[in-house]
Amino acid sequence: MFRELSIVAFAAALVAAPLPVLAQSKKDSVVMGMTLEPPGLDPTNAAAAAIAEVTLYNIYETLTKINEDGSTSPLLAESWTASPDLKTYTFKLRKGVKFHNGEPFDAAAVKFSFERNAAPTSTNKDKSLYQAFEKVETPDADTVVITVKYSEPNLPFLLGQAGGSIVEPKSAGTNVTQPVGTGPYQLGAWAKGSSITLNKWADYRNASAIKLSKVTIRFISDPAAQAAALLSNDVDAFPRIATRVVAQFKSDPRFTVLIGGSRAKTIVAINHRKKPLDDVRVRRAILAAIDRKALIDGAVEGYGTPIGSFYTPGSLGYVDTTGINPYDPQKAKKLLTEAGVTTPLELSLKLPPPPYARQGGEIVAAQLAKVGITAKIENVEWAQWLSQVFAGNGPHNFDLTIVSHVEPFDLVKITEPDYYLGYNNEKFNALHKQIVSTPDEAGRAKLLGDAQRMLATDAVSAYLFQPQWPTVINKKLKGVWKEVPQFENDFSAWYWE
Repeated sequence: MFRELSIVAFAAALVAAPLPVLAQSKKDSVVMGMTLEPPGLDPTNAAAAAIAEVTLYNIYETLTKINEDGSTSPLLAESWTASPDLKTYTFKLRKGVKFHNGEPFDAAAVKFSFERNAAPTSTNKDKSLYQAFEKVETPDADTVVITVKYSEPNLPFLLGQAGGSIVEPKSAGTNVTQPVGTGPYQLGAWAKGSSITLNKWADYRNASAIKLSKVTIRFISDPAAQAAALLSNDVDAFPRIATRVVAQFKSDPRFTVLIGGSRAKTIVAINHRKKPLDDVRVRRAILAAIDRKALIDGAVEGYGTPIGSFYTPGSLGYVDTTGINPYDPQKAKKLLTEAGVTTPLELSLKLPPPPYARQGGEIVAAQLAKVGITAKIENVEWAQWLSQVFAGNGPHNFDLTIVSHVEPFDLVKITEPDYYLGYNNEKFNALHKQIVSTPDEAGRAKLLGDAQRMLATDAVSAYLFQPQWPTVINKKLKGVWKEVPQFENDFSAWYWE
């Protein structure tokens, strides 16, 4: 009898034994939601921030890495030094790194990537930066020396952005659909219109530190659907979720809500190539018609700080320029009359998919209508917006549009002759040259203030707000960034508690 009981007990123990093991095991996959689907997977040939959200530091790596607090640290470069005039930077590269296709990472790949970015045919969003490189030298396989035409104290930060991704020369031409990088993840599958799957790369140099073996990214543009996907556990994390759905998650114990700062600038971009928008009085009238506070409350539920120029609070040399073009509908009407504009003035307002643009567009159109400007809303998909509105080679087929520029340190864009705004001001271009040739911080800060005041006075765009980006995640998921120095999702840091 005792022996029979022992056998039964032993058998029961065998059945029960795996349970504690299962209870202790942690999930090694995650499903993330994204508002926009990237138009491709090569961050060096297109401006869409959605590309970086999928690929930066995951598939591709850069010489430096931008951290959550905005600082930079080594990534593909182990270290770097700068000359006293901040024109020459020497990068020592990490050894033993290879690309997903087995090719070695070395100085030649860096030189190829940067010279490709600067080529006349390049569509890199930071093309002007790489064209400012006087030379890229490779004294040996592990060293790259970059000489810039002007002082650039921010070069390590700028090289950590998506446009600085290092590509493998043989595969560079097909990276849009078959990305090859040095990062911890490889493309597993891309179901167009639905999702992208990334799989952990077993041969990554530090594979043991990567906790997630698979990341599925689902594209959900509708705010209500975003919330539903989280509530049903179909999605574990939703960075930069639509602001209108955030409130319901704040009191739900299953979720963590992170509200992060940014260096982004949300603007009503004005096409200076179109009449009568080439008249500063008309542009000032547009700005005077817009109530920034009402727009921030209505379009992004208050998650924003008013700005008056293409620059954000917290940046070097920031000055508050919101008082240069305050909300004043009567002044707007007067300015239109002075410019000889017969009202109603009909203008197109092209809106890309993000909720801040679509919701904000309705509010802007209503405010403009009160001063005699009829803004005809046209909702366009992201690929259409990029090709019709933003692309450097035109056609720049728009009057007004709403977009958030998410990259820091991008004042240089205003100086580019083919930039979509069409603002070509030699005085501003000369001021920007002065800024970048001034290595001392105090002098540069003063000049940056002058630049902000010039852009505000010229009413280059209707500068609206610096957004705050909310992220909602399953409370057991850790490593997701709160702050948003740039659009990225560093999956190498994510893990389940």
